[in-house]
Amino acid sequence: MDPKRTDTAAEPISGDPKHAVRATRTAGRRMRSLLLDGASRLFKERGLAGTSISDIAAAADAFPSQITYYFRTKEALFVEAACRDMLYVARATEQAALRAQTPRDYTRALVETVTATDSVAFFAEALTLTRRRPDLAPLVERTIERLHAEGMRAYAEQIERHGWRSLRDPDASSRRFWALAIGVTVEGFAMGRSSEEMAAEMLRVLGDQAAAKATGNRLRLVGSGVTEEASEGESER
Repeated sequence: MDPKRTDTAAEPISGDPKHAVRATRTAGRRMRSLLLDGASRLFKERGLAGTSISDIAAAADAFPSQITYYFRTKEALFVEAACRDMLYVARATEQAALRAQTPRDYTRALVETVTATDSVAFFAEALTLTRRRPDLAPLVERTIERLHAEGMRAYAEQIERHGWRSLRDPDASSRRFWALAIGVTVEGFAMGRSSEEMAAEMLRVLGDQAAAKATGNRLRLVGSGVTEEASEGESER
């Protein structure tokens, strides 16, 4: 009698085309990430002109040809690295502000996180570069729209969570915040200002835009509408 046969699931075959494609894609994403990491650090330290493709390849333990394969040009790599850094900053600001219990603390957390990094200045350089390279503009445009959309979402969630009252539309607040962050950063770096000075300037210009939750039922006029009187100071997002 033949021994009893036990059917088992087939083991993946290393030569399977689908497996090979997945492995190649994973390796490609990892290499792109390493190149962006190395490029970001070098570009912020040395600038576009002071950084060579060979420098970036060495920092990522890669070949120069891999940079041209994934990004085509050094300028395209510069813009993509700057855009990625800017989105990282946006995520960091959102995380830093989650612990805030008042509108004023929320705004301060956002501003201090933004002004403590050089990534916003890096992104501003990418904005300037797209004037000469309009083919790179779509990536910058998508990044800006993502900043606005995610900023609006985060702000709206905080308003809902704490019961704050926004004095401006959340979308307008987000767009105003990032436009001001970029402007103050560019001016601050040009004037040699410290991160503390830039934060103070941002807070001054932002002013108040959200009112804390009211503790009583007293009413007061705001514009043409009637609202509850806020018990705490108001602050901008």
